[in-house]
Amino acid sequence: MKKPKRFGIWGNTEKPQFWELFPKIVSWAEKKGLEVFITTRILDKMDDPDAFQYSVIESADGFHQLDFLLTLGGDGTILSAARAVAHRKTRILGIHLGELGFLAQVTVNDMIRRLDLVADGQYTLQKRMVLKCEVYNGNEPEVFYALNDFVLDRGKSHRMLNCRLLANDRFVANYRSDGLIVATPTGSTAYSLAAGGPIVMPILSAIVVTPISPHTLTLRSIVMPDDRTLEIDFSKETQEEVALAVDGQVCEYLDSHSKVFIQKAAHEIYMIDFEDTNYFQTLRTKMGWGKRGEVD
Repeated sequence: MKKPKRFGIWGNTEKPQFWELFPKIVSWAEKKGLEVFITTRILDKMDDPDAFQYSVIESADGFHQLDFLLTLGGDGTILSAARAVAHRKTRILGIHLGELGFLAQVTVNDMIRRLDLVADGQYTLQKRMVLKCEVYNGNEPEVFYALNDFVLDRGKSHRMLNCRLLANDRFVANYRSDGLIVATPTGSTAYSLAAGGPIVMPILSAIVVTPISPHTLTLRSIVMPDDRTLEIDFSKETQEEVALAVDGQVCEYLDSHSKVFIQKAAHEIYMIDFEDTNYFQTLRTKMGWGKRGEVD
């Protein structure tokens, strides 16, 4: 892979650990001769804005200038960065600062070694599928993009969500449940997995539909090919608003007369990876996958 010349920093500035690592990363960049770009959020919270040389990412199009974007935080930090990068193909490398993060491959202890590999061009790229959601509510459609998932649920209501699912205009099922999760392979290990869905390797391209607490034993998760357009509408019994969550970070309330269309987006997210990364080891380490009780 090509050696980078400039990179951006995107981080959870509410975490004290971010500010502990920030000067170390800047010092590393100076030694490697790399130009540093920071977000306006970081700039606004810096104690000494004149401490080092940097450029500021003024708008989303500023991501075009970067060879990669370094995120510091948890999975939520990567998800927000992915929405900001969108279709611009900016490569993302995540440094994990939380407890369970699954998307960020690099730990703090291994940070400098991994950054050295990236600086030397010794890394790989993994393309991650993105989902596009269009909501029709009698007005101009609203469009959202998700790297993990879209979740439709009963919101503030105590009643079940009643919805109908079609795939490429073909009826799939009527769902009476607490909600419905539509996930990418990346998002298959998030809420979908907690709701009983399957693990789908992120290098695949597929759509996972998982009901939340379905009120029947016959409705379970289903994995569909990525060429399907899903259409979701709601029963007349659904009198209250339906909640739509985008990657667990953006929430909208929809009228029960709305129609929702979800399909594979035209763009992908490019994640920096390494030859020695083992997806199954990550599952074992961070989720205890394949383990049976405690091992002495």
